[in-house]
Amino acid sequence: MKEAYLYEKTAKKRVKCLNCAHYCEMAPGIRGACGVRENVNGKLYALNYGRTVAVQVDPVEKKPLFHFLPGSLTLSIAAAGCNFTCVNCQNFEISQTPKKMKDIPGQEVSPQEIIELAKSLNVPSISYTYVEPTIFSDYALDVMKLAKEQKIRNIWVTNGFLSKEAFDLVSPFLDAANVDIKGFTEEFYQKNCGGRLEPVLETCKRMKRAGIWIEITTLVIPTLNDSRFVLEDIARFIAQDLGKDVPWHVTQFSGLISWKLKSLPQTPAKVLKMAYDIGKAAGLKYVYTGNIPGLAYENTMCPACGEICVEREGYIISRHDKNGKCGNCGEELNIVD
Repeated sequence: MKEAYLYEKTAKKRVKCLNCAHYCEMAPGIRGACGVRENVNGKLYALNYGRTVAVQVDPVEKKPLFHFLPGSLTLSIAAAGCNFTCVNCQNFEISQTPKKMKDIPGQEVSPQEIIELAKSLNVPSISYTYVEPTIFSDYALDVMKLAKEQKIRNIWVTNGFLSKEAFDLVSPFLDAANVDIKGFTEEFYQKNCGGRLEPVLETCKRMKRAGIWIEITTLVIPTLNDSRFVLEDIARFIAQDLGKDVPWHVTQFSGLISWKLKSLPQTPAKVLKMAYDIGKAAGLKYVYTGNIPGLAYENTMCPACGEICVEREGYIISRHDKNGKCGNCGEELNIVD
């Protein structure tokens, strides 16, 4: 464990965590909502520092990022815990376990060892993923600083529920992010995620202003966030507040791998097609469907002439663009190589 970077001391050895938008206040011996930050005799410690529960290589498209280093591999790392309690969580074994047990799972891997592994694998990026990277931000930051020195790019796959203080700390070293916008009402976030919507939207806007490449994902869950009105609100926010060049991934839910929604059916393909149409109607240049192999909306189409510029079949990528521009008409495709 390591003393946390972001907290302030208050009266009677209490502390206030400044790491995420919960801003938990803790008496000695108490942990925050994430389950991995604890007040130890008046100091806040990140109990999961350096304790990795996942270190593996993935296609960057798995994050999903379709316009950032397309076709490349990324080294994915994670530590246990999460500041949300999403009922649909697919990685609940590692995200929720620290809230139920005293010991923090994981294998000790130093930031320098992560960098050496990334270099040996010759990957162009490191992804902080599988659980919310904000809850292991101290460890992530130390890795990110070293990665930046080695010209290795840093990617966060995040729920966006980080504090302004955490954003200011990590943003100088962050190159790209995929942010989940899970719904579009405070009620949805409070009931289904254990969080709030507004800090997520603020994080998205901060990332855009900071020049961090951003893509948005919405897991479309039957009966919870699959209405036309919700999807229209999300598409409108992306188009108006982030930009029409920001890709939107609308992905299929599967109850079989969810934490508490096993009785719900898979998202029908027609609903994802509806979401795709809504995104395009809002003016978004790039809308992608996910988790349904063979659906025709995973390719990058030129927003000007409709030519297929990046073709995807699963994680097999065929690029037909010319240096990030349409090979047919020369239109800019907003690709970061």
